[in-house]
Amino acid sequence: MPALTRVRRAAALAVGLLVLAAPSAAAAGSPAARTTASATDEGNSWTWPVLGRVLEPYRQPAHDYAAGHRGIDIEAGSDTVVAPDDGVVLFAGIVVDRPVITIDHGDGLVSTLEPVATTLSPGTRLSAGDVVGTLADGGHATGGTVHLGARRDGVYINPLLLLGGVPRAVLLPCC
Repeated sequence: MPALTRVRRAAALAVGLLVLAAPSAAAAGSPAARTTASATDEGNSWTWPVLGRVLEPYRQPAHDYAAGHRGIDIEAGSDTVVAPDDGVVLFAGIVVDRPVITIDHGDGLVSTLEPVATTLSPGTRLSAGDVVGTLADGGHATGGTVHLGARRDGVYINPLLLLGGVPRAVLLPCC
């Protein structure tokens, strides 16, 4: 096998391993998993809905119906939950056993916060940082945490991409 082909294959393997290792690294305590929220992270579009640490990271499912964690669970430092960005309330109510609020931020971007009790109704306009409700009980998340999910054009994405908690990937030379 020519040397250039071996180098290309090694580089492709290294990139693939970095991508595959990212979720498990977060679970093991990487900077993304240890992120502590500040009110607003400079250079990023979203405000943290509660101030606290990420306790459960985002885990991309293999396909639409596979197991995964389609959001992040943030330890809540208080019971007050705020809007991560400007938007309009799409849904506010009970889903299965927990209170949920869903916000349309425009351009195909939607956030979901749970368990969050709210008095807001669909159609309510919000600005980033507006109070949307209070931490409640119910759902799969550990007590005292808020689950934040994000979808772009109906596809779940890691909310840390919008909050500034995902470290930038840096490719290093292989030789």
